[in-house]
Amino acid sequence: MEQEYIKLIFGLKLKQIRTDKNLSLFGLSKISGLSKSYLNEIEKGKKYPKPDKIAILSEKLDVPYDQMVSLKLDKNLAPIGELLQSKILKEIPLELFGIKESNLIDIVSNAPAKVNAFISTIIEIAQHYNFSRESFFLASVRSFQEANNNYFDDLEQQVLKFSKAYQVDLTSPFTSKDIEEILIEEYGYIINETELSTYEALENLRSVFVPKTKTLLLADGIDEAQRTFIYTKEIAYNFLGITDRLYTFPWIKFESFDQVLNNFYASYFAGALVIPKEALTLQLEAVFEKPSFDEALFIKTMNAFNASPESFYQRLTNILPKAFNIQNLFFLRFTHKLGTEKFHLKKELHLSHQHSPRANETNEHYCRRWVSLNVLRDISKSKKSHEFDIQMSNYVGDNARYLVLSSATKDPFREHQYRSISIGLLINKQLERKLKFLEDKNIKTEEVGVTCERCPIQNCEVRQAPALALERAAKNKKIEQIVEELNQKSVR
Repeated sequence: MEQEYIKLIFGLKLKQIRTDKNLSLFGLSKISGLSKSYLNEIEKGKKYPKPDKIAILSEKLDVPYDQMVSLKLDKNLAPIGELLQSKILKEIPLELFGIKESNLIDIVSNAPAKVNAFISTIIEIAQHYNFSRESFFLASVRSFQEANNNYFDDLEQQVLKFSKAYQVDLTSPFTSKDIEEILIEEYGYIINETELSTYEALENLRSVFVPKTKTLLLADGIDEAQRTFIYTKEIAYNFLGITDRLYTFPWIKFESFDQVLNNFYASYFAGALVIPKEALTLQLEAVFEKPSFDEALFIKTMNAFNASPESFYQRLTNILPKAFNIQNLFFLRFTHKLGTEKFHLKKELHLSHQHSPRANETNEHYCRRWVSLNVLRDISKSKKSHEFDIQMSNYVGDNARYLVLSSATKDPFREHQYRSISIGLLINKQLERKLKFLEDKNIKTEEVGVTCERCPIQNCEVRQAPALALERAAKNKKIEQIVEELNQKSVR
């Protein structure tokens, strides 16, 4: 058991016992003969008293010695103990969010009952939504991205430093062969393209890195863009000096929060290297200056880089807030299987504006008017490798309008599976100044909801379920009104 944890638990117990007996720190100091500052440090988990001091506290507070030193907490503090013992505060680098662990402990010790209720609520929500440890870590990284507008200048500078050191020309697309040469010559990698396919259980993996032999195993069927991303991510791990890392792509499980964060750093570096900021900014300016939306030019911009549509849209979330001051946006990735009416939201990111509601609604049906879902339907019925569409989405009830751009592609590793990537830009004065084509009448406009269960649109031709959530809310409001009327009448 860590000494720090033992000190924290003792401090929490001492403070609870003292407050239960209506004693101030000054009062406890008076009856025990121990200084107020010393007792304060004990309660904050900074010091652990010697046995003779514990004996004094035990006697003066009329609490058995064994109970004082026991690590078992009563029901009021048990969830806090579980949180501390889980080491979750150690696994998350709180300094990323400008938080000191000591500050959290102060909050816990000052209002243990309230914090206990809060923690219990979080645990209950997590269990209800099957919120795993990995999901918690990913949500933490997503919050970190949002807090920084998903732009990290230190990583952008590292990309420029790498390109100069290894003479990688960022003004024109490079191939995976260019990066492969650096991996082999500089970092001693061995590239193996046959071993991975011999393991049927690993069929969904694109790559596996074996650190002992510095061997990178690649899956059959990966295209040039995927290969380049895998290589540049490996470059990131090495060039940034990251050792606590994941060894598979996509990931299987995370051992620590650092691995989640480092995975994000490596992915960001890879995206910034393959899609350089200056080159993308110049091309986007050309798209935005057009009086009408030029789909061909936008697709040309997307294809100008050796990257997948997902990497391109992800990179937009870095560049638009920084280069164009477009900070209110969301990013969504959906998957869909042919022959089903199910659409699964696998990834989301929201910057500044809180696109509402923000999370997966259990067993609810996302709006079938979303362009994100329509491009999935289109590609599942066509033989195209890429479907693109653009839409003005008016969110009924939220008083919000988004310009949404969406691309769909086939999943090369799953039969009859498709995925769509979308970016939604909140339409406001700032966007109107930056995008000249917003008045283009050829861009279709749709009244949309979020899920059918919460959508107020009447007579929707693609509704998948009745608006049960709205009906419940309306019923409750009616009940409230009647009760209020009865109170006003003072019925006897």
